[in-house]
Amino acid sequence: MTQEKKKKKSLSAFSILMIVLAVVCLITLLTNGKPIDSDIIKSLDPEKYGELIDSVNAGETVTVQSAKFSDFIMAIPNGFMDASELIIFILCIGGFIGIVMSTGAMEAGIRSLVKKSKGSEGKLIATLMFLFSVGGSTYGMAEETIGFYPLITAAMVAAGFDTMVAVGTVLLGAGAGVLGSTINPFATAAAMSALESVGIKSDPTIVMIVGAILWLSTDIIVIRFVLNYAKKVQKDKNASILTPDEKADMNQYFAEDTAKELEFTGKHKAVLTVFAITFAIMIISLISYVDINFHGDEDAYLKAFGWSDFLTGSPLGWWYFKDLAALFTLSAIVIALVAGINEKEFVDGFIAGAADLLSVALIIAVARGITVVMSATHLDFFILQNSAKLLRGVSPFVFAPLAYLIYMVLSFLVPSTSGLAALSIPIMGSLAHQLGYNPNIMIMIFCGACGLINFVTPTSGVVMGGIAAAKVEYATYLKWVKKPFIITMIANIIILSLAMYFM
Repeated sequence: MTQEKKKKKSLSAFSILMIVLAVVCLITLLTNGKPIDSDIIKSLDPEKYGELIDSVNAGETVTVQSAKFSDFIMAIPNGFMDASELIIFILCIGGFIGIVMSTGAMEAGIRSLVKKSKGSEGKLIATLMFLFSVGGSTYGMAEETIGFYPLITAAMVAAGFDTMVAVGTVLLGAGAGVLGSTINPFATAAAMSALESVGIKSDPTIVMIVGAILWLSTDIIVIRFVLNYAKKVQKDKNASILTPDEKADMNQYFAEDTAKELEFTGKHKAVLTVFAITFAIMIISLISYVDINFHGDEDAYLKAFGWSDFLTGSPLGWWYFKDLAALFTLSAIVIALVAGINEKEFVDGFIAGAADLLSVALIIAVARGITVVMSATHLDFFILQNSAKLLRGVSPFVFAPLAYLIYMVLSFLVPSTSGLAALSIPIMGSLAHQLGYNPNIMIMIFCGACGLINFVTPTSGVVMGGIAAAKVEYATYLKWVKKPFIITMIANIIILSLAMYFM
């Protein structure tokens, strides 16, 4: 009876997101007609908000628009449209994983990996988390991690851990890097560009130094937390935070029969080699060489990398989700040829794999629909305007912590780092500059708060998609992650407050 009641109270990711969407729509009704400062609109990126800037220059006033019933109904279809490239990528990577799984190479490889790491599983977890964090700090590795969940989850379960260890390894690992972004084009680079759009010069050195401190300190916190939990679970299965239903899902989807012998053949090795090369190409293709190596000189970049556009029409460094979708589809075909899979088996395996990640794609569409409604009604501008007012006139010791908390709220409402940078940094960076504070630290306040809230926010496709791929419920994950979340927040605020004071 108790278990039944508990099950009824547990909301699915879809229900949680629909409640958030309804609340956002309700807030727009309560704030309908509230004016947005013309200075706020004029400070926005003209490339993205050109039409609004033109209307303000023509003497019009931008106001919050109440969401109509049709906005609520169309939020999910509009979310699909807005996140179409990401959804296509997820379905294609699901198909790719389906083909890899059908060859038996993944299971054999995991068995071999677990056998080799016997007794040193902690080192494996720490190494993986650090590598994910490097990806997060350098090129904003986030949505791309969803493809790793089936492999990492199966490996962790085979090693005697539970699915939550896998979630922590991937989500907190990459998340620590994104939180401490150094050269991430979707966070620090986007924020520096937004700051310079209002005539304030950014300082890459300060951004990278503070970013590295945030990254490494957060990495230490989350790695230690995941390792402590993993050791407890490995020692005593009852120490797992998973509910009975989640344990059943873990055994159904990720546990393998370790009693049967499974040879790791040459064909398996060849399949996993193609698998590894595919992910390596994905990482290489997403690094922003034009900014990092060529300081924004597109001609020099194209001269060096133009040859690499033969595969998708875009050179390496300019790839995005649709290019990655093409890469994983092509790699699935190559693996089928290497493994000797016939046409019918390939089609069935690819469709089955895509179907496994369909729920992830749906969750991302609903989450993106919330952002679409926020943008269409201008509620995001209204919240930003009032956030900036809160920061005026506060002492230096209050400014950084308050700005961090405000950015946590803004990041919940606008989970896209590049989108939030374009929207907020021209305003918040200018405010810091006017008050005599370092606007480069404001960039890192934005990155730190945005990264932290993306550990937990239900409006992020990375969080909801990742835990859905690992068959973990959102409520269970929140209960598990609250300790590192609070510790990281305190550490971040101390670091950023000191940086704001001394820099």
